[in-house]
Parts: sequence; C-alpha cells; structure tokens
Amino acid sequence: MSKGSLFNKDFVLDTGINFVVYLIYYLLMVIIAVVAKEQLNASLSEAGLASGIFILGTLLARLQLGKEIELYGRKKTLYFGIIFYLVTTLMYFYIPNLAVMYVVRFLNGMAYGVISTATNTIIASCIPEERRGEGINYYGLSTSLAAAIGPFLGMLLMLIANFNVIIITCVALIVLCVAGCFTLTVREMNLTEAERKQMKKCTLDNYVESRVMVISIIGFLMGFAYSSVLSFLAAYTREINLVDAGTFFFVVYAVIITITRPMTGVIFDRKGENYVLYPCYIFLAAGLFLLSVTGTSATLLLSGALVGLGYGTFMSNGQAVCIKLTPPHRISVALSTYFVALDLGIGVGPYILGSLRDFMAFQQLYAVAGAVAVVCFILYYFFYGRKTGRQTQTSAENF
Repeated sequence: MSKGSLFNKDFVLDTGINFVVYLIYYLLMVIIAVVAKEQLNASLSEAGLASGIFILGTLLARLQLGKEIELYGRKKTLYFGIIFYLVTTLMYFYIPNLAVMYVVRFLNGMAYGVISTATNTIIASCIPEERRGEGINYYGLSTSLAAAIGPFLGMLLMLIANFNVIIITCVALIVLCVAGCFTLTVREMNLTEAERKQMKKCTLDNYVESRVMVISIIGFLMGFAYSSVLSFLAAYTREINLVDAGTFFFVVYAVIITITRPMTGVIFDRKGENYVLYPCYIFLAAGLFLLSVTGTSATLLLSGALVGLGYGTFMSNGQAVCIKLTPPHRISVALSTYFVALDLGIGVGPYILGSLRDFMAFQQLYAVAGAVAVVCFILYYFFYGRKTGRQTQTSAENF
C-alpha cells in the first residue's frame, strides 16, 4: 500500500459506517430518558437506567468479540453486527413498558458493541503503516463528530417530530450502512492453527491484552474525567445562567477537533505519541479547571475547546498506540481492552461524581475531574512516556 493511498475506498466506507453507528448511539442516548419519562412514566432513576443499560450490553459484546472476531472473521462479524443493529433499532417501535425498553436497550447496546468492534478492527488494515497516526486521527473524527452532531440532532428531532419518526430516520441511516458493508473489502487475518487454538481458550489473556493495559487504565481515567462534562454540563450551565452558551459547548468541541485532528496525526507519526498525549492530559485538566471557575460565555466556550483538545484528541491517539503496541492478530483484543476501559470510565463516572455532588458544588466537582486528568499525566509519564521517549530519541540518533 503506497503512502498516498490513505483515503482509499475501504477507509472511507469503514469510517462512514462508524460515523453513522456512533451518530445513532449518541442521538438516542440523549432522548431515551425523556421518552422513558414522558411515554412510560418512568422515575428519574428508571429513566437513567434506560440510558445506562445500553453501555452494559456494549461492554459485554466488546469483551467477547475482542477475542473471537478473528476466529469468526471480520467480514462475518461486521455483517452480523449491522443486521443485529438494524433489527434491534426496529424493536424501538414496540416498547409498551419499561421492562421491554430495558431489553431493547440492552440488545441494541450489544449490537452497537459488535459493529463498533468490527469497524475499529477493520480500519487498522485500511491504513498504511507509515501513516498510522494520521489515519487513525482522521478515522477518529467520525466518532468525535458523531458525539457532537448526534446529541444536537436528537434534541432537534424531539422538538419537531415524534419518537417513531426519529426511529424511522435511524433505520434509514442503518440501511445505508448495510449497503456500505456489502461494498467494503475486508482483509481477514490468516491465523495459524496454534493461534486459533490459543484464541479459543477461555483465558484472561484472550479477553484482555496486557500490552495495552497502561494506556487502557489511563483511558478509563480520561473517560471518568470527561463524564463530568457529559453528565452534568446541562445542569451546571443552568445553575450559573449560561444555558445559551452551554448549547454551543459541544459545537466548539467538534470544530476544534476537526481543525486539529489531521495535524495531531502527522505529529504522532513523525515525532511519536508523547508529543501528542502529554498535551492531551494538560489540555483536559486545563479545560476542566477552567470550567470549575467559569462565569462568562467566553470562558465556558474556551473550556469546550480545551476539553476537545484533551479528551477528543486522546481517544483516537490512544487507539493508535494500541495498534502500534500489538501484533496484527491481537489488535481486536487490544482495541476491545482499550474501548471497554474508556466506556467503563464514562459509565461509572456519573455515578461516583454524582455521589460527590451530594456534598460539594459543581465547581468543586469539576476541580476533582481536572485533578484526575493530572493523575493521567503522571501515570503516563512513569509507566509509558519515559520509556517511549528514550526509544524515540535512540531511533533518531541512529538515523
């Protein structure tokens, strides 16, 4: 594969499919609690469970598929995932009570976990090795833009249409993905018989990739810190009378990532991951600390830019590190380990930080989240950054 072939057909298709899958995830995530409360008379905690149980299904699917995707085949996993996603999205048309909603959300979460694991694994074979960081950062734009556009689109559709119309829209988008899947060329891993036997074993090593444990633990903490923004920003902006500016927080987040993502990918490839990841922790900490003291629209939006440079940049570059550290036949397990940690941080963060909210103000809560980002910087330096920095320096000297 030549250096100029980054934006090949398969790269564009896989990135597009990933964008739509994540878009639907975020779109439904922001409205499902409202639907549960208004249509099914759910309490606040019950409505929250309707949102959160989706993540449980995702985590279970990713853990299992991480070790088995290469056994079943990437193409079969992708096809199964997209059809499963379509079927479980159609199930939203029939949710007569909360119990059915919980089942539908759990199954839809599993489908999302299957297809996102497949697209994340397939993309590695669509990118030239010498442009890995750049390619993963472009691919990561699909996730970051979906995280900004999805919530906005969901809230907009809730204002102008009913829930059934929203589901019809989601189904139409998934049908486009089905068509895209059948035109996507998927490169399979040719496993040796020994590798196949090893991956069939039910051992911890087949569920968790030890090579990426450091970056995954840091990913968990980064997700934990970022969850304070996802979960409490709306309530916080009401409290400090910045609701109008708060609606543009994620727009700024998305714009900043879109502008900077290609550049950070080039830096990753040419200078190494330290030159990208150290600033991530600093930017996220700065954004959260600024959020804790903000009192104007300008500082609120500036914090959105800093959080985007921090967490938004970390997501895709952490993925690039996992691919760099892992043999090809273990990439799926490595990415499963990484994304499970990331999702787990976002999942448990609201509960723990919400408990802290009982005896501290939002300002203090965001300061705590900022401190967690600082911890990420320290952990990265001691357990990964120092070693990688020495290797990069030695390579440069030899060159």
